[in-house]
Amino acid sequence: MTAVATRRTAFPWLRFGLLILFVVVFLIPIYVLLVTSFKPLTEADPGQAWNLPRTWTTEAWQVAWEKLAPGLWNSVLLAVPGSLLSCALGSMNGYVLSKWRFPGADVLFTLFLFGMFIPYQGVMIPLVQLLVGLNELTGLQGVFYGGIPGLVLAHVVYGIPICTLIFRNYYVTIPDELIEASRVDGAGMLRAYWSVVLPVSGPAIAVVVIWQFTSLWNDFLFAVFLTGPTSWPTTVMLNNIAGAQATPYSQQMAAAILSSIPTMLIYVVLGRFFMRGLMAGALKG
Repeated sequence: MTAVATRRTAFPWLRFGLLILFVVVFLIPIYVLLVTSFKPLTEADPGQAWNLPRTWTTEAWQVAWEKLAPGLWNSVLLAVPGSLLSCALGSMNGYVLSKWRFPGADVLFTLFLFGMFIPYQGVMIPLVQLLVGLNELTGLQGVFYGGIPGLVLAHVVYGIPICTLIFRNYYVTIPDELIEASRVDGAGMLRAYWSVVLPVSGPAIAVVVIWQFTSLWNDFLFAVFLTGPTSWPTTVMLNNIAGAQATPYSQQMAAAILSSIPTMLIYVVLGRFFMRGLMAGALKG
């Protein structure tokens, strides 16, 4: 009994120690980012990455902000409307595919899922041709191809499959009796969606917003191909922070932290809904 009691006592400490070890390993890159960002250029080199700054300065942060500011605003114009549009379309698709069944719904849902496995590189050329054609068709040069609206359109279309999957799996957990009761009360498809389904969609909305916002904010490939210098988001601007003769590590580290703050804030605000919404429908549907 003494040995068993000893093991039971030791196991929580061992688990706690492993968790602390994982946290330390995870925080090591963040430590390097922070200490390097406060170093002057003369101290910011790989050989001194672990050392604290001998001279603390915010010059790198000021330069990084000046270089990133246009890209940060472009990323906001990209990520916010793109996330909201993806959320709205995914929610309506998931609602129809889960609560208003029609012949061929399963086949259509399967086709939606196929869209998740198409690589970005495989659609790049036809996507550029499509956006160029939209510029010519509308007469709005530099809007669809070369501007933020075209980049938003590409991400919204590409995000429809995963957003539909998340909402559909969440909505199958909502009792069908609620929809039937709303029909008895005279509610149609849209009224039932607006009054019954949408008010309880918070966890799924949080998952989609976090997913899409992160994807749009971190996009680099589409941004390089589909936008011009005045519309570059923060990822492209971050890639361009490099010196001709020497790499300004302190500026790059400060810029990396600045560009990651919005996604961290989104997860902090909505993170408590994330796993709840992501796992909904895992055992049903």
